[in-house]
Amino acid sequence: MKQRTLKKSYKFEGKGLHTGAYSHMEIKPAAPGTGIVFIRTDLGIEIPASAENVTNTARCTLISKGEASVSTIEHLMSAFTGVGVDNAIVEIDNVEVPILDGSAKFFAGAFIEDGLEEQDAERVYIELKEPIEIKYENTGSWVRIEPADHLSYDITVDFNSHVLGVQTAHWDESSDYLKDIAVCRTFCFFHEVQFLASQGLVKGGDVDNAIVVVEHPVDDSVLDSMAELFHQPRLTVTPQGYLSNLVLNFPDECGRHKLLDLIGDIRLAGGYLRAHISAYKPGHSINTKAALAVIKSI
Repeated sequence: MKQRTLKKSYKFEGKGLHTGAYSHMEIKPAAPGTGIVFIRTDLGIEIPASAENVTNTARCTLISKGEASVSTIEHLMSAFTGVGVDNAIVEIDNVEVPILDGSAKFFAGAFIEDGLEEQDAERVYIELKEPIEIKYENTGSWVRIEPADHLSYDITVDFNSHVLGVQTAHWDESSDYLKDIAVCRTFCFFHEVQFLASQGLVKGGDVDNAIVVVEHPVDDSVLDSMAELFHQPRLTVTPQGYLSNLVLNFPDECGRHKLLDLIGDIRLAGGYLRAHISAYKPGHSINTKAALAVIKSI
């Protein structure tokens, strides 16, 4: 298979989910062998999208080089992988990728609408000699990467939540990434929101870019304070246990979003794997450690 890049440049702008910082971002075609490279245009510093450059995984994936960093790159990295982009330059003038609606659909949809440019170079797949497994004993989480003929993912998500239950999700290169995965939005639990805000996170969060799961009954006074945080006139809780008048794209949208994240994080191994990736309770920390283990193995 040939390497592929974008047919043209694409511009996106908006606030970051965690920092609230407003960024202008332009995604450009790149030469064969470039991979994915972020450029902080305000600082003039390039940061290759590699697990070796991951410096923080608190609620998102952040890469750094010198004084420059870019956070919440996982949705865009997932879109590149799901659509089939080998090479691209991402120019951004601030610290965080715009969250948009909390999914990858705007990135993936734009690339798919115009198609990709086939390049005069063969795609070099990452092939493993033996399986790699990363485990977190304290949480029971694990990610396993096993040699295979084609790239595929299977995950199980369990937050011990009576609203979400246990959710599973699958994706492989023959699946419809845009329809099945890219449209799935990020999510958090209502009881986490105040804590995250106290940690300086979710400054750009609102009910238009995140699914909020409500595990326990909440008073109207608490909903009113959250409405102020989310810049909403009023908030309600649906009978299914979600904040505001939310309509899910899928009953298991949250599980599918965790798969979206995993696809983006594993791409930080440096390219496309010939592997089957399976995971239980994945998250940015263990995902990127697995990607780093792939780099070290080759």
